[in-house]
Amino acid sequence: MEQRSGHVAATGAEIDAILANAKHIAVVGLSKDPGKTSHCIASYLQDAGYRIIPVNPTATDQILGERVYQRLSDIPGRIDLVDVFRPPGEALEIVRETAERGIPVIWFQLGCASDEAVRDAVNSGLCVVYDRCTMVEHRRYAHQ
Repeated sequence: MEQRSGHVAATGAEIDAILANAKHIAVVGLSKDPGKTSHCIASYLQDAGYRIIPVNPTATDQILGERVYQRLSDIPGRIDLVDVFRPPGEALEIVRETAERGIPVIWFQLGCASDEAVRDAVNSGLCVVYDRCTMVEHRRYAHQ
């Protein structure tokens, strides 16, 4: 996952490779509320064997049994993929933090990306997935 290709992963094979290689996923906007989409999807990914790293500036302790961080820059250690559950207006800042950390992949959940953020992410050398759900794509990948 050290490769910095700077492109939009559009094919199923590219997304499959991302899911196969990622082990540590920072979930930006992970909610404490089990009824929220971000919580449901992160829980699914955790059950599928990924290490979930919650990023939520308003949470103070743990989500899904993992320590919560305020920002990506606060997380020690390895992150393979940033899974974004925030509004498009926050996307550029998340791209900046992802690129600064050298994280190779940013994945914007449905409706979370802006054209400018996708463009900046690609220009920063990130591999970008947008308007796709990690849970849906993982289910497809896992059932091949």
